Amino acid sequence: MKKPKAPQPKPGGPTQKGQCAKRVSILDAAAEVFCREGFAGASIDEIAMEACVSRQTVYNHYREKETLFMAVVQDILDRANAALFTILATFPDNGDNLEDDLTAFAVRLNKNCVCNHDGKFIRKLVQTEGERYPHLFAIWRQQGPGKIGTALAALFARLSHVARLDIDDFDLAATQFLALVNADLQMTSFFGGTPTDAELEKSARAAVRTFLRAYGRPPAREAGDIEELRRETA
Repeated sequence: MKKPKAPQPKPGGPTQKGQCAKRVSILDAAAEVFCREGFAGASIDEIAMEACVSRQTVYNHYREKETLFMAVVQDILDRANAALFTILATFPDNGDNLEDDLTAFAVRLNKNCVCNHDGKFIRKLVQTEGERYPHLFAIWRQQGPGKIGTALAALFARLSHVARLDIDDFDLAATQFLALVNADLQMTSFFGGTPTDAELEKSARAAVRTFLRAYGRPPAREAGDIEELRRETA
């Protein structure tokens, strides 16, 4: 009599879920170790210990340290981009209250994309490792700052049709907007701090006012005002 076959694990069952959990644990542990020790100083043994898995398990998922590092950068960028495009969807679509709306948008952008854990983490990696290992950040360059600037330029192009904005180069305007809204927060971020809500509001308000002084178009004069101006200059 033949013995009954042992049941095979179903797709998505315990084995698959366990592998997924281990992969997430390895990525999280690797992110912490890379950030703390740098790429050169990080070891697979330390990552395995922090992830509570064996050294061989790390190698089974990621062939080498560089592959693991790239996976960490991609994982952080995926989360950061998801947050970013959620915030970009709240960009003002009319010019009714442009200063307040752009200020609120800048606060959301900084709070949820720049000054959050993932934003601070990726900046630290770039600052400490970008010069020595530029090839490791090809993904970051392609999907990080350039992607934000392009999306924001398109939003400013749309806004300029309905708001009093005078912009010739939307890519440049987007770059300058990002620089302005981050300018007052650079020192806090450099030392790993997190700005308060009041600091975020103050920084965003100052940045937007500067931006609108450069790109804002004054309201058109009423017909009576124009006629009076003509008489005064006649």
